Amino acid sequence: MLSDAEAAELLSFLTPTTRRDVKGRATEYILGLSGHRDGCRFLRSKPDVVSALLVLTSDPSIAIVKDCFHVLINLSADETLHQVLVDEVKVLPVLLKNLVDPDYVFSDQICTILSNLSRHEKTCRTVFKVLQEQLDVAQLVQIFCTEGYNQRAKLHYLGPLLSNLTQLPEARNYLLDPDRCVIQRLLPFTQYQASVVRRGGVIGTLRNCCFDHRHHEWLLSDAVDILPFLLLPLAGPEELSDEENEGLPVDLQYLPEDKKREEDPDVRKMLLETLLLLTATKAGRRTLKDKNVYPIMREFHRWEKDVHVAAACEKLVQVLQSSPELYNPDQKTPQLVQRNLHKMASKPRRKWSRELPPDLSELMNKVIKAGISFIQEFNIRESWMSRIVYELQKIREEVKRMQMWRYADKKDVVRK
Repeated sequence: MLSDAEAAELLSFLTPTTRRDVKGRATEYILGLSGHRDGCRFLRSKPDVVSALLVLTSDPSIAIVKDCFHVLINLSADETLHQVLVDEVKVLPVLLKNLVDPDYVFSDQICTILSNLSRHEKTCRTVFKVLQEQLDVAQLVQIFCTEGYNQRAKLHYLGPLLSNLTQLPEARNYLLDPDRCVIQRLLPFTQYQASVVRRGGVIGTLRNCCFDHRHHEWLLSDAVDILPFLLLPLAGPEELSDEENEGLPVDLQYLPEDKKREEDPDVRKMLLETLLLLTATKAGRRTLKDKNVYPIMREFHRWEKDVHVAAACEKLVQVLQSSPELYNPDQKTPQLVQRNLHKMASKPRRKWSRELPPDLSELMNKVIKAGISFIQEFNIRESWMSRIVYELQKIREEVKRMQMWRYADKKDVVRK
């Protein structure tokens, strides 16, 4: 790594008046440094070098500016440099000033840096504070929602930025203010096909906003009508009965045969998590039942191949199939299943289980615990119970094999 003297010499090349070819070589070298952890740690100890790079983001040379922004992106990806960038270098005012310029070429790079800096709560608060001072969240949403605001940049990474900002209660309160009508502008982007980054950022924002239970009734009301925007990406071309279709929101009735579901599994999982959050209140559970969400989830579960997404779907279906009055969000199973488990636990075990050798007896206890665990994890439905039966059958066959081996061992002993 560079010595202090070499770092000082490098810094002398990072001035607006330095020859373009010299500046270009210097920024290329620093870009290489920022590509690995040791280089980032070195630059963390040299905030004056990073400050010089920020100044050069206004250089006439596009190549030099591009290198400087790529260095800042690499540095902002390292959490240990966030405080240096925000407090010592003070990148935020410069970045936000350029972001609102509809002709700025490097707005996409700015969005990426801001998204990186807002990932962790401490620096996210600083980003939100400076954002409110220079713009406000409503103006940021307006830029995000205005197609073609910047003809030279796509601004997709404003989606993850909004998602990161909504980890803060004050940002959520701002978006969920009924008088501002901000959240409604984001809803159409849940099906924005041109960018999974923008789509995922919006859905992450909606999920974070749904952590505030007191807003659920408003979000599900006609004033926002969030439910169709969450369900449409999960709905497929499967044909439902007339009765099932009539119970659905109008936008989900009689979908065409070429209807496609959300392609990204992480986005699908976030959509399911958002729906599950909306069931945290009795009113929310009642609304999802009245809007006939279950048939959409039933067909989705049959289609889903990703294990983690399917598990999230099963949790939601478990809530939808339970009574809104009986369901307790703090427990994993409906009360009816819980009562059945208690009955099973209270029944005396058959005598043959006590006569098993200690190792087989322990294995049978594991079988019982595994069965209870499966029932607790899944609702009592035919397709899921068949999976449980399959797992228990495998364990039963293993027990039989152990018994046969033990019997064979005893015969060998008698012969000897």
